[in-house]
Amino acid sequence: MPKIFDIEYTPNPAARKIVLKEPIVAPGVSLSFSSLQEAAAHPLAEALFAIPHVKSVFMMDRFITITKDNETEWDELLRQVAIPIRAAEPVSAGAPAAPTAKRGENPDIDRINDILDARIRPGLAGDGGGLEVVSYSDNTLAVRYQGACGSCPSSISGTLYGIQSILRDEFNPELTVIAV
Repeated sequence: MPKIFDIEYTPNPAARKIVLKEPIVAPGVSLSFSSLQEAAAHPLAEALFAIPHVKSVFMMDRFITITKDNETEWDELLRQVAIPIRAAEPVSAGAPAAPTAKRGENPDIDRINDILDARIRPGLAGDGGGLEVVSYSDNTLAVRYQGACGSCPSSISGTLYGIQSILRDEFNPELTVIAV
């Protein structure tokens, strides 16, 4: 049963990062759900969506980010989401890392992911979020924000600009980054 270590504010007022003492998913894996239908194959995510006002669930290593609607306050919702989180089984310490999506298929995407892994994703994870590369063609990189970053206004402006600047500097000066 994962024990809740801490609950952190994120830059997104509609999201909270729940830090756990044990891993909830295998190393290198992030899971993002935006509906009960998407969560149907994952028991913990499904249990969280059964709670009214939960809009999205993002899981990575030792944290879960819950995004809520505007119809409820955090105090009551956090009490409710703590129940299925505490009842869930942690991932065993020896669980294998999941293969990284899209690695090896395209050397440009591999390089982009390497830069994102080193420079961008750790900061987003610190705020309860993540970033998925959706596609890359014709100097345009499409990314999808996850977790707290998914509905945060600053991710659409400032963070996106920062990602584009770093990738232009370290990968391709002609690159344009768009959020999808």
